[in-house]
Amino acid sequence: MLLAIDIGNTNITFGIFENDQLRVTWRVATNVDQMPDEYGILLSNLLRHHGMGATDINEIAICSTVSPLTPTFLELCQKYFNITPFVVGAGVKTGVSIHMDNPREVGPDRIANAAAAHHLYSGPTIIVDVGTATTFDVISKDGAFMGGAIATGINTAAEALFRRTAALPRVELVAPKRAIGTNTITAMQSGIIFGFVGLIEGMVNRMWKELGEKPTVVATGGYAHLMAKETTMIDTLEPNITLIGLRLIYLMNNS
Repeated sequence: MLLAIDIGNTNITFGIFENDQLRVTWRVATNVDQMPDEYGILLSNLLRHHGMGATDINEIAICSTVSPLTPTFLELCQKYFNITPFVVGAGVKTGVSIHMDNPREVGPDRIANAAAAHHLYSGPTIIVDVGTATTFDVISKDGAFMGGAIATGINTAAEALFRRTAALPRVELVAPKRAIGTNTITAMQSGIIFGFVGLIEGMVNRMWKELGEKPTVVATGGYAHLMAKETTMIDTLEPNITLIGLRLIYLMNNS
């Protein structure tokens, strides 16, 4: 089985693939101060909870946007699985041509997302990742990464309101019943949730016009479900798109 590890700024997502089936996923908080043994014990316990052990894993692929944690997980894989993992980085085959001024600026997670989008959907695709940041990645119908946009994340914006103002509280990130808030809490929820819905709809419309043809709009990330409930602009949810793309890239380099 293949253990796929997506190391992000807020969460680390683990996925176990048996052939082309994603059997189980786990999500834990990212902590750059955790030692290899701490993550190793955590992962061992997660495997055991699902009736698996280290000997069931014979392949490991890593996608990391948190560079200090990459050597941590390299050591973990060697010590707990006796496997040298495959790491998405410069020089690996991805099946994705990058049409950016500086291709090295594109994170490995966004490349994995592009590989998965080209595999899963026909025609052009816009991937909206609603996480620590809100990113928009545009994939052409032939699988090229065309570029995109990066905005602040929902939780980041909410925390900034709470920390930078004296009178505004921390609020639960749920959609209010109406856009016109009748108290501070619902006014903040309206501004944050519906404001980000407007951001997504506005950006997708602009990118759609520039593409010249209708794209498939795919949402992923921790707040994707919340956004999908409030707009018809999102065609599908794929919370595991990075893991799927990571597996595809691994297969390209190990077939």
